[in-house]
Amino acid sequence: MMNNKFVKLLRPSLLVTAFFSIASLAKSQDINTKIENFAGRFPAERTYLHYDKSSYSPGETIWFKAYTLAEIAPAEASKNLYVDWIDDKGKILQHTISPLITGMTNGQFDLPATYQGKSITVKAYTSWMLNFDSSFLYYKKIPVINPEAAGKTGPLPPPSLTFFPEGGDAVAGIPNKIAFKAANAFGDPVKITGVVVDEAGKFVDSLRNIHDGMGFLLLTPKANTKYTAKWKDDKKTEYTTPLPAIKPEGIAMRVSVLPGKRSFEIAASPGIVSGGDSLHIIGTMYQHVVFNFSRALSAEPITGTIPLQSLPYGVLTITAFDKNWKPLAERITYVNNPSYREEATMEVEHWGLSHRARNELVISLPDSTPASLSVAVTDLAIGADSSENILSGLMLTGELKGKVYNPAYYFKDSSLKAEQQLDLVMLTNGWRRFNWDKLIAGELPAVKYPRDTSYITVSGKLAGIMPSQISPASTIVVMMKQKDATDGKVLMMPINKDGRFNDPSAIFFDTARVFYKIQDKTLDGSMVQFMSDRLRTPAAGNYWTTPFKADTAGNAYHLKMATAANAILEKNKYKELETVTVKAKTKSPTELLDEKYASGLFKGDMNSVQLDVLNDPFAKSAMDVFTYLQGKVAGLQISGSGSNASLSWRGGSPQIYIDEMPADVSFASSLNVNDIAYIKAFRPPFMGGTGGANGAIAIYTRKGGDIKQEPGKGLSDSRIEGYTAIKEFYVPKYYSQFTAPDADKDLRTTIYWNPNVLIDPKKKQITISFYNNDVTDAFRVVIEGMTIDGKLIHHVETME
Repeated sequence: MMNNKFVKLLRPSLLVTAFFSIASLAKSQDINTKIENFAGRFPAERTYLHYDKSSYSPGETIWFKAYTLAEIAPAEASKNLYVDWIDDKGKILQHTISPLITGMTNGQFDLPATYQGKSITVKAYTSWMLNFDSSFLYYKKIPVINPEAAGKTGPLPPPSLTFFPEGGDAVAGIPNKIAFKAANAFGDPVKITGVVVDEAGKFVDSLRNIHDGMGFLLLTPKANTKYTAKWKDDKKTEYTTPLPAIKPEGIAMRVSVLPGKRSFEIAASPGIVSGGDSLHIIGTMYQHVVFNFSRALSAEPITGTIPLQSLPYGVLTITAFDKNWKPLAERITYVNNPSYREEATMEVEHWGLSHRARNELVISLPDSTPASLSVAVTDLAIGADSSENILSGLMLTGELKGKVYNPAYYFKDSSLKAEQQLDLVMLTNGWRRFNWDKLIAGELPAVKYPRDTSYITVSGKLAGIMPSQISPASTIVVMMKQKDATDGKVLMMPINKDGRFNDPSAIFFDTARVFYKIQDKTLDGSMVQFMSDRLRTPAAGNYWTTPFKADTAGNAYHLKMATAANAILEKNKYKELETVTVKAKTKSPTELLDEKYASGLFKGDMNSVQLDVLNDPFAKSAMDVFTYLQGKVAGLQISGSGSNASLSWRGGSPQIYIDEMPADVSFASSLNVNDIAYIKAFRPPFMGGTGGANGAIAIYTRKGGDIKQEPGKGLSDSRIEGYTAIKEFYVPKYYSQFTAPDADKDLRTTIYWNPNVLIDPKKKQITISFYNNDVTDAFRVVIEGMTIDGKLIHHVETME
C-alpha cells in the first residue's frame, strides 16, 4: 500500500509540472498511473542496524537495534526482520528472527569464543526485500579482533579506474561530462593524476581529482574515436584505462547542483532531433512521480530548473524518453532535506568521577513526537567507526548500489560544497529500481516472497487431505510448552478449508515442544506440518567475499581488555567446578524417571504418588490411563472410562496435566497407555500449577530412549521455533566504590547499551544512568533513533 505520508508530501511538489507549463498528454497520464501502480504495489524497504560498538573479540556479544523504513516512514507492513550472521568462509553461523514494531526491533548474536575469522558479515532484510535486487539488502562487515587470525595478506590487485558518462552514454558531437572513481581492492579511494588522450595520443583533458578518488572530465567526443586515460596512482605506478565506447547517436543530460534547486540541460544528437518531435522527462523519488513534462526537440539544448523545497530527502531520478517512451538517458541526484532529521541533545547531569561510580545523562528532543532511541556508551579507547550511521544508512546507502566511501561525511553539514561532493557519489554509483521497458508495457515483477504481514505464531497446515474432508467443526488441539517454561498452554485452532491453522495470539520466542491431536476422525492419516509459512534461510550471497580492511585504532587496547575479561571468566568457571562435591548413590527407577521427566514445581516427591508406567507389565492391559489409575492412588475416585471418566479427590476434580501442560479428561483419555512413561498424582492441594486445589494428575509421555516406535499411536509431537530469544544487556549497579581485594575487575568495553530508550512526548527528555567499570576514564556516547513518523536521530558525544 502506498505510503500516505509520502503522498501528502508529493502534493505540493506536483507544482513542478505547472512550473514547466507543459500540459500532460494522455500517454503521460498513463505512464504516471503505471508508475504509481508500481510504487503502490512494490514499495521499497530498507533497514539499518546500530551496534553497541564497532568491533568485537571472540566470545563477546554483538548487541544491535534495527530501524526499517518503507519510503520515508517506519515500515509498518512488514512484521519480521531476519539477520544472517556469516563467517568469513561463507557459512551462516546463525539465522535470527526479530519482531518489527513500528519498523524497529533489537536483538543480539553471541560470537563464538572459538571464532578464528577476521570479520563477521551481517546480512539483514525483511522477506519483502528479497523480491528485489539483493544490492539493496543491508550488509555490514564487522571486524573481529583475533590474534589467531593475524597473518600476512596476499598481494592485492591494482587499483581500478572506472568511468561513468553522465546520463548513461557518451554521445558523439555533444559536450559530455564523464565522471570517474579510482579505488583500491578494499573500495577505498585512491588519489590519481593523469590525462585523457585520443587515438593519436593527443591531449583531450586532465583527470581532475575532486573528492575521495572521484572527479570528472569534460569531453566532446568524435564519432568512431577511442579515448584512453593515462594515469598514476599515489605510488606513482602507471596505468592505462580505456574510456567507454562513444555512441554515434543519443542524448546527453547535464545536471548542476545549485542552492535549493537543480538545473538541467539535455542535448540531442542530429539523428535524434530529426527522427523525433519531443522528449518526455520524468522525475521520481521512492518510485513515485514528482514531475512529468514534455519538450519539443530542436538543435538547441532543453534546459530547466527543478525546485527542491517541497521534496523529501533521498535520490531523485531524472529519466528522459523519446516520443515512443523509450528511455534514452537517466541521471540521479540527491535531495538533502534536513527537515527529516531530529536533533538530539545530551547533558551530563551527574559525573561519576571514579571507577564504579554512577553517571547520569539527560537526553532531550525538541519535538513532541514519540521516539525510540538506542544508546551505546563505550570505552573511548577502543576506537569507533564514524564512517556510517543511521542517517547515511537509511538516507543514502540503502538506496544505492556499490560501496560509498565514508557516507556519514555527507551529512555532517549542508553546505553547497558537500552537496556538490555528494553529487559525485550520484554520478559514480548505480541505481535502478525500474525496468522501464517492462513497466511501460504493463509487466509487473512476480512476488516470490510474500510480505510478512503478521507476527510468527503457532501455525501450520495439514497435508495429504482434500478440502472436502475439512468441515467447519474441524479443529486441532495443540498443547505447547516453551523452552525453560514451568507451565504450558493449550490452543484449540479451527482448520481452514485450505488445511491451514493459526492462533494470532500465540506469539512465542525460542523453541517450544508441541503435542497435538486433530479433533476430526475424517482427517485421520493426514500429516501436520508446523510453521509451514516460515521463511527458509536464503543463501549467504557473496558479500562476505569482498576484501575487508578494518580500522585498527584501539584494537590493541580492546584485545587486552577482552583477553583479561575472558581469563576472569575461565578462572570463575574452574572455581565453580572446584566447589562441586560429587555424591553418588543408587537411584530407583521411579527417581530416575522423575529426574528425566519432571521439571520446576512438578519435580521431586512433594507429597505425591509416583507410578512407573514404563516398567509396569500390567500397563499394557489397561484400556486407557484412567482404567490404569483406578485403585492405585488412595483417595482418588474414578468412575467410568475413556472420555466419560469422572475424577474426584477430596470433593473436587483434580487438574490433569500432560507433559506439564493443562489438559482435560477427553484429551487424556485419547492417550495410548503404551506411550505413557510416568504418572505423578499430587495430593491436594497442589501449588505447582493452576487449579490444583483438589490435587493434580501429571501424565508424562515417553521421550528419548523410552519412545516405543509404534507409528500412528499415542499423541503426536513436534519441535517448533519462534523468534530468536532477546536477551537483556547486563548493567551492574555499584552501591559503593569500595572493591574487595578478591573481587574480579570490571573490564567491560561496552559500559551501557539500551536499545529501547523511549522519549515521552510530554517531557521531551529522559534520564539514563550507568556505572563506570574499573579501568575507563573516558566514554563515547552514541545515540541513534527514530520518531514514530520516521524522522531520524543521530548524536555522538564524548565524556572525558
